[in-house]
Amino acid sequence: MSSLSVRFLTPQLPHTVPSSSARPRTRLFAGPPTVAQPAETGVDAGRLEPRVEKKDGYYVLKEKFRQGINPQEKVKIEKEPMKLFMENGIEELAKLSMEEIDKEKSTKDDIDVRLKWLGLFHRRKHQYGRFMMRLKLPNGVTTSAQTRYLASVIRKYGKDGCADVTTRQNWQIRGVVLPDVPEILRGLAEVDLTSLQSGMDNVRNPVGNPLAGIDPDEIVDTRPYTNLLSQFITANSRGNPEFTNLPRKWNVCVVGSHDLYEHPHINDLAYMPAMKDGRFGFNLLVGGFFSPKRCAEAVPLDAWVSADDVLPACKAVLEAYRDLGTRGNRQKTRMMWLIDELGIEGFRSEVVKRMPRQELERESSEDLVQKQWERRDYFGVHPQKQEGLSYAGLHIPVGRVQADDMDELARLADIYGTGELRLTVEQNIIIPNIEDSKIEALLKEPLLKDRFSPEPPLLMQGLVACTGKEFCGQAIIETKARAMKVTEEVQRLVSVSKPVRMHWTGCPNTCGQVQVADIGFMGCMARDENGKICEGADVYVGGRVGSDSHLGEIYKKSVPCKDLVPLVVDILVKQFGAVPREREEMDD
Repeated sequence: MSSLSVRFLTPQLPHTVPSSSARPRTRLFAGPPTVAQPAETGVDAGRLEPRVEKKDGYYVLKEKFRQGINPQEKVKIEKEPMKLFMENGIEELAKLSMEEIDKEKSTKDDIDVRLKWLGLFHRRKHQYGRFMMRLKLPNGVTTSAQTRYLASVIRKYGKDGCADVTTRQNWQIRGVVLPDVPEILRGLAEVDLTSLQSGMDNVRNPVGNPLAGIDPDEIVDTRPYTNLLSQFITANSRGNPEFTNLPRKWNVCVVGSHDLYEHPHINDLAYMPAMKDGRFGFNLLVGGFFSPKRCAEAVPLDAWVSADDVLPACKAVLEAYRDLGTRGNRQKTRMMWLIDELGIEGFRSEVVKRMPRQELERESSEDLVQKQWERRDYFGVHPQKQEGLSYAGLHIPVGRVQADDMDELARLADIYGTGELRLTVEQNIIIPNIEDSKIEALLKEPLLKDRFSPEPPLLMQGLVACTGKEFCGQAIIETKARAMKVTEEVQRLVSVSKPVRMHWTGCPNTCGQVQVADIGFMGCMARDENGKICEGADVYVGGRVGSDSHLGEIYKKSVPCKDLVPLVVDILVKQFGAVPREREEMDD
């Protein structure tokens, strides 16, 4: 195993703001291979044998560990998915018709499974022959040129083409057809974008503070770290076979503000800013995840790394997971299951073995995140730390945009800002670096008046919805339009004095992250008053984000969707201080 070190400029606390063009100095070097020794944690030494080995440049599951593996692992053994990109397999695949593809198991698995390593998801159930493409967008930062290019791609697909802002700060575009993919991939490279390793058993988009570098109250600018993590994971968009064969998907974030916009407690690895002996660095949280059968909050690894060791720590954690994670039941293959099996000290020991010098400092008590911080609202216009500049937070209803919307957002970013947009995990968009003298004109723009308001209603501000049944084959119910309709009906019946975060997800995979919401709706089938089967939702209440984060719990199961409005009104009145509109009018 080669060692790896990264040299960062030391932050000047309490406020660290490299410019948007700042790049950390890096120092990469090869070292002698390390030999893992059994951890002294009561775990059988045989369990610590790596389950994968490198063959012909790619990691494959060893023969002795192939008993009882899940179907996805078999697909990976039959053919390495990244060969579709790294060895230009996509060029030949794109020349085949869907009829030809479906005749052979190998090519059918290519379009339904392996293409996810290239960020392409076949919508076989609802849009046969069309794909969703997920981009990598570290820290949610995108340029006007990138946005225009994505708009040009979806525009050609008419009603089938649209885009979404996701809950991991990135773009997803829809309607893509296979023959266009090679050209789209080349176009992405020209605007410095990639879709590589954004699906299936890969590292997802690195999340950071959407206000990085512009926030007067930020702890550290997360952009250099998230950029470097993304470059490392994808080998600068060339494809990185070191980490394309994980047991399951894996999420990472770098926290840069007291607001915890990054939701560290639901990431497999979260970097929490902390000082130690006068040095800036990060405490590590590990294991947070959602799945249909289990949701778990990240736990402390009892480890602190300097800013220079952000990459080596990520590499070590990923290698421990890649080497030792189980590959049977897909519901038990996320990294927290491995942590449970080895114990936190046993897992930590495996990470230590994979660090460059086989050393890992214990957690620091000098946490830089203020625990009593009140999470701030980024909607509307706010002053930046740069004098004379402001940012504007815009509400994107349930994250859905069309090609014309994207072109217009790009135009606004160019005219009023510096050609940059920031995406948030709540599916909204921020325009940074607006000269104060231009704010009045920006607020008069038709797009902000008609579509993407900087001052959305309180109940709309925290509304999040996954793709839903409209496009996703796994979804049980329609989500985006329904989320809007239910919220509109509810806000006609009650008023609230502060935002209430409501999340919708179409199935138990919980892409809409309902467990972190104040009120969450998870799609299911239910029965109406006549016993007839209908679309419904399991309702969750009590999720929290920020320093007092915890997951919500089931409030009521299998509620028919047509009965959700009165239930939500009741919850808002009883638990969130909402006031019925008629009573409010009488009080006036």
